[in-house]
Amino acid sequence: MIEIEIIPALSDNYIYLLHNKVTEHTAVIDPGVSQPVIDKLMEKKWDLNQIINTHHHNDHTGGNLELMKIWNLELVAPFKEQNKIPNVTHYVSHDDQINIADISSKVIETPGHTSGHVCYYLRDYDLLFSGDTLFRMGCGRVFEGTMEQMKNSLKLLKNLPDKTQVYCGHEYTLSNTKFCISLEPNNIEVYKEFEEVSRLRSNSSKTIPFLLGNEKKLNPFLKFDDNSLKKSIGLEDKNETEVFTYIRNSKDSF
Repeated sequence: MIEIEIIPALSDNYIYLLHNKVTEHTAVIDPGVSQPVIDKLMEKKWDLNQIINTHHHNDHTGGNLELMKIWNLELVAPFKEQNKIPNVTHYVSHDDQINIADISSKVIETPGHTSGHVCYYLRDYDLLFSGDTLFRMGCGRVFEGTMEQMKNSLKLLKNLPDKTQVYCGHEYTLSNTKFCISLEPNNIEVYKEFEEVSRLRSNSSKTIPFLLGNEKKLNPFLKFDDNSLKKSIGLEDKNETEVFTYIRNSKDSF
């Protein structure tokens, strides 16, 4: 019923097209630029019905206006970023239920990377569009929110089912896995992940989507409560936010 096209853009962004094969409705998630989206739509012979934004950064919204000039579109964006994204037709907040390409979707507010960042969870298809909150083996930088907010946001995503397939905003996986090895040099599973990611990237293959259950086991940004990781980095006596803060600051300077 649903077809997903992954469109690489800019230096390392991913834009997503969701096409409902039954209703023929199509949505684009985080179009940082318009032309690759237009090209793919022309190739697939799809019309565009919706733009969905996770947050206001230009590399996720820069194509909005050009696409709206061509198609009569609904533009969905976070309510808490209403002064940062122009021409929005529908604002969303935490726990809202919306349709994306006529597919029921839940809005999850995940402040941290930006103050109003949201993710979109399509329960019936076990899909999460995580923007710049959760990456494969990583998470977004904390620009506008606090470390505690970002940790709590990731905790919300961590509560989703293991079988959830995650589509994130950037191809950062190779550098993320290198950082993970520096945190847990004795973790064989992290090394296996690095080898798999290295193989994919050496062939210019995407590392997206990825399985949330695997991230819960390996992604240090989701393991702020894991005693083995805390011991590995010498933070056994620290709380979740302190552990997360250490890991995020370490990655920022890695």
